[in-house]
Amino acid sequence: MGNTCVGPNLGNNGFLQSVTAAVWRTRPPENTLPPPNEETTSNKDGNVANLEESAKSSSQASKGSEPPLGVQSTPPTPIKISSEAKPVERMKSVKPQVKEEGSKPVGAAKQNKPNHIKRVSSVGLRVESVLQGKTDNLKEIYSLGRKLGQGQFGTTFLCVEKATGKEFACKSIAKRKLTTEEDVEDVRREIQIMHHLAGHPNVISIVGAYEDAVAVHVVMELCAGGELFDRIIQRGHYSERKAAELARIIVGVVEACHSLGVMHRDLKPENFLFVDKEEESPLKTIDFGLSVFFRPGETFTDVVGSPYYVAPEVLRKHYGQECDVWSAGVIIYILLSGVPPFWDETEQGIFEQVLKGELDFTSEPWPSISESAKDLVRRMLVRDPKKRLTAHEVLCKYPLLYYLIFFVCGHQPFTLTHILLQTFPFFSALFTSWRSDDDAHIANEFPDTHSEKVMLANI
Repeated sequence: MGNTCVGPNLGNNGFLQSVTAAVWRTRPPENTLPPPNEETTSNKDGNVANLEESAKSSSQASKGSEPPLGVQSTPPTPIKISSEAKPVERMKSVKPQVKEEGSKPVGAAKQNKPNHIKRVSSVGLRVESVLQGKTDNLKEIYSLGRKLGQGQFGTTFLCVEKATGKEFACKSIAKRKLTTEEDVEDVRREIQIMHHLAGHPNVISIVGAYEDAVAVHVVMELCAGGELFDRIIQRGHYSERKAAELARIIVGVVEACHSLGVMHRDLKPENFLFVDKEEESPLKTIDFGLSVFFRPGETFTDVVGSPYYVAPEVLRKHYGQECDVWSAGVIIYILLSGVPPFWDETEQGIFEQVLKGELDFTSEPWPSISESAKDLVRRMLVRDPKKRLTAHEVLCKYPLLYYLIFFVCGHQPFTLTHILLQTFPFFSALFTSWRSDDDAHIANEFPDTHSEKVMLANI
């Protein structure tokens, strides 16, 4: 499932005052996008040193506070144990305090669980309570392997189909974490949306859903090529040509979702996976945990998403499907420059930048990027959602704008034939429309000729 943030409180300035930080999906500090005009640094060693230093100082302080033990010079007095004394009852194991996700106690010893106590499989949820129907036993069909990833609610494992040996990915959502009916409904909706979008070449395919007493398991196609986020980190930024190819896929997914009445609400490079490690590997969209169905004109008020990519109207708690176009625009900005357009050292600062910050097109590498590319990013990052380009407009109404931005103005050696082939779906539909109008006109003016034309077409 995805990331959810608590709605902002409005203060004197009418903007954000606080947003709960624990709700955002965090990444290790070494795998974060670099701030504009700064080198990407890692504070991993510093954090470890601070933790070790604080642990050492605290242990020294505790030792210093204990009084020294005196030396005993005489043997202890013997005590006779009565045979009638009752045995001491075994001390009950104390349940360890639950830590927030991502935090680990320093030097904490792993407690031994008593083997005579039966483990409770789930809290308040029975089998079939989530999927509302009996399913096959996952472990009879698949063998679970190594861990592939970890999310807020679920863990993804490699799984192998026993009958064929084919590899898939299995996302297991622990039912004990589904504490409210809303959480349960989110899981149902995620699976429903994945079935609804099935067949799109750039949306991850769902194979099946299973439920037992412990978890809900969603089996999907395996994408072993890694995240788009990681490739951006490795490259720094993409060329305009390659950025155009990826942008067309991303905006195409947004357009397909919106045409089917689905709003993703958490588009970011981490939610796009490559099928394999090849350079030209297909790209797949994942994680529909925050996605919802919507009707035209419907507005939403719950604040969800991820800090760098969330649209300003989402923070203002009044938004529609236009928020996905904003997130796609942020991704294109990062593809071209390697840094996010709205950056700050704190999440509160990031939100303020999203609401009021200006786009930077002066720092490197923007001076070498075409003006048309900058114009497209501006049109997708307009703060007024009514004035923002839609995904359909980017792909259909402005096909030449979209491709000339990267191929011609980007100084790439592309011919007119290549551009026409890339925009063929648009021109094909346009030509068909013109031809239909001409045929209708001919049929009205020359009915005999039109009938002969139809007969020839059927031969």
